[in-house]
Amino acid sequence: MIKAHMSVTALRQLIEIGALRWRSSYRPAPLLTATPARALIDEQITIKGHFLPPHSPVTVCAKMHSEDGDLWEAFSHYNTNENGVVNLSRDHSVGGSYLGCEPMGLFWGLQPAPGERDGLRLRKKNVETPYIVHVSLLDGHVSPSESFKDGGQSTERAALTVERWYMAPGVRRIEIRQNGIVGTLFIPFGPGPFPAMLDMWGMGGGLVEYRSALFASRGFVSFSLAYIGHKELPGPLNRLNVGDAYFKSAFCLIQDHPQVCGDRIGVIGLSFGVFLALRLASQTGINPTCVICVNGPMGSYNKLADADGRSEAFDGDQKHWTYDEQGYVSFREISSPANILPENNAKVEDVDCPILYIAGEDDLSCASTDNANKIEEALRSVGREHLFSRLSYPGAGHLIEPPYTPNARASLWSIKPKKLITLWGGHPLTHAAAQEDAWKKMLEYMESHLRG
Repeated sequence: MIKAHMSVTALRQLIEIGALRWRSSYRPAPLLTATPARALIDEQITIKGHFLPPHSPVTVCAKMHSEDGDLWEAFSHYNTNENGVVNLSRDHSVGGSYLGCEPMGLFWGLQPAPGERDGLRLRKKNVETPYIVHVSLLDGHVSPSESFKDGGQSTERAALTVERWYMAPGVRRIEIRQNGIVGTLFIPFGPGPFPAMLDMWGMGGGLVEYRSALFASRGFVSFSLAYIGHKELPGPLNRLNVGDAYFKSAFCLIQDHPQVCGDRIGVIGLSFGVFLALRLASQTGINPTCVICVNGPMGSYNKLADADGRSEAFDGDQKHWTYDEQGYVSFREISSPANILPENNAKVEDVDCPILYIAGEDDLSCASTDNANKIEEALRSVGREHLFSRLSYPGAGHLIEPPYTPNARASLWSIKPKKLITLWGGHPLTHAAAQEDAWKKMLEYMESHLRG
């Protein structure tokens, strides 16, 4: 007969052995985390993988669809540490869409997936909805196309979705159609009054809202103004059919708003919007607090049809268009100061407020550095060079936009009368670094001059 009892010491040993065996055979399922999972476009997100085999190769992949339905993706290769953890804010990528420690590389590294249309550029149209990004963790060092080529997700170990927003909760979006003015006003949460920005883009036309939405998310009223290529403006679409009075009215509309500090209004322009911002700032009775110029000309190459600033067709004279070996067009030489008639320049010497010029040194759409020099010279000629500041970024292209967003080195410009892809410039890593630094310093500049 077997004895039905044993010593306390022996029983304790058996329990401890069992516990060790249980602990050694148990491993939680792989986990992927994003902090925060819902963020503004300009906020960093920390992505970590947990409970993975130690010292093992993994791939972190990001996929999202644009509002037009096109698939964008980025991926990067990492090796887990001794604890089976990978941290994109700390660890170095060893392959994929980018190399090195790039905490937001999965987002600025997004590119159209293989097989998508040529000439795509990622731009948010509806700022009241987020980009929804699917982030997944895969075994080994692979590419997304290899992993998902059979339509399955057999190697996906963990996944999550991240929301990236241009509009913070509480920001109000108001469409403006008043006295012929076409634009969208964004007002931060709270009673105000707030400092404000008048926001103008380039000759691509239409109404671009996402920068203004983000300005409002950072506490500035912002008015995104359409001035060309919009169905509610006078035609034809390839001409500037509004003049100085239009831009003055837009400035005064902001100035008179009850939630705006009327003496704390800045103007920002990108590309041709730079010429318009400088021209507006030089007008009598318009006194912006500061002007921010992003890769744009001091003047207009196209002949101004009248003294009010209206222009002839922008695609009429093509003698300064240049093409690369792929047939992509560069508009850089059009904006060279040497090719712009003196009477078509903004009267920068009459501008009496601080000017910040942001230049991408690989800009293939505008002679940005030359124009920055020309603006500085004009101010120096009247003893106002102290008003001029410059940020210059090697390897950055024309489209210096809010951070952690992908750059398009080239994108579709027009379909008719023929398909035309234009060159913007910029190399992925250096352009991403420029966008991050320029946005930070732009907000600091606005804080200093508009709120300080």
